[in-house]
Amino acid sequence: MVKVFISGYPLDMQELELVQLVSPFGEVSTIKIVRDKKTGKAKGYSFLEMKDEEAAVNVIAELDGSFLGDRQLSVRTATVKPAGPVRPGNKPYQSGARPAPRQSAEDAFKKKRPRRTI
Repeated sequence: MVKVFISGYPLDMQELELVQLVSPFGEVSTIKIVRDKKTGKAKGYSFLEMKDEEAAVNVIAELDGSFLGDRQLSVRTATVKPAGPVRPGNKPYQSGARPAPRQSAEDAFKKKRPRRTI
C-alpha cells in the first residue's frame, strides 16, 4: 500500500467525497482527514492509502495541480518522518531529590529510635 497526501480541497469536504474523487484512479484502502482536536474542523489536508503503487501514481498524475471549485489540489506521495531524539521536555517528571542511600535491613533496624513505652 502507498500513502498519498492530499491538500487544498474545500474544508467542508467529507471522507466519502474524497474517496469518490480519487476512486476512479484506483482502490482506496484507508482515508484520514486531519481535523483540529478542539473544534473538529478539517485542517485542509488528508492521507489516503491506495491498494497499489500504480493507483497512487495515477492519482498523483491526474489530480496534482487540478482545481476543485476555486481551490487548487496538491497531491503527492506521503513521506514518513523518522522519530527524532527525545527532547528534555518529553521526559516524565523527575524531582531534584536524591535517592536515599541503600542500607542493609540490620543497619536500618539498629538506627531507629527506641519506642516510647508508657
